[in-house]
Amino acid sequence: MAVKIITISRQFGSGGRTTGKQLAKDLGFDYYDREIIDRVAGETGFSKEYVAANSEYAPGKSIFSYSFEAAGTPGIMNGMTTTDYLYSIQRKKILEIANSGKNSIIVGRCADYILREFDDVLNVFIYADLEFRKNRVVATYGESNTKPEKRVIDKDKKRAANYKHYTDREWGMPNNYDICLNSGYLGIDKCVEIIKEIALNR
Repeated sequence: MAVKIITISRQFGSGGRTTGKQLAKDLGFDYYDREIIDRVAGETGFSKEYVAANSEYAPGKSIFSYSFEAAGTPGIMNGMTTTDYLYSIQRKKILEIANSGKNSIIVGRCADYILREFDDVLNVFIYADLEFRKNRVVATYGESNTKPEKRVIDKDKKRAANYKHYTDREWGMPNNYDICLNSGYLGIDKCVEIIKEIALNR
């Protein structure tokens, strides 16, 4: 079956977002990353900044950080915590994209798990060594008060905790994806070419 949807999970600083954007351009696919944030914000009334900070990252660096969240207003969130509510809306938006019939690239947000029962999905994980990611984070986002190594490690821990909480699977484990690519070794352009080759010739 032809690939209609490509999900890209990625370590922070590995270039997964850049890979996704280039794939969308080359293949003529719709691209969804921050676009999902816009849709979730529009439906929930939360600011885009709040959704961005809480829709893909755990409240802390451990799965146990979810234990300290309080339930939201019953009439608005049916007693769910804010992060659970955001996940439920985000999941709905991802399913809407998948069911739209349009060829799409979806970056992050547990999309590989949410779409696990779809046959026309290619799930990709992009990773790289710490040094590559540290340097790329500084080049892409600039310097900050937090050391690049800490930025990379903390972001990944929060993504991993979020993924574990909502999927009960280990983030980054090869058996969760169809292909895992080391962008630090291959280069982002080569990653794009490999994914395109698979998507076009599956």
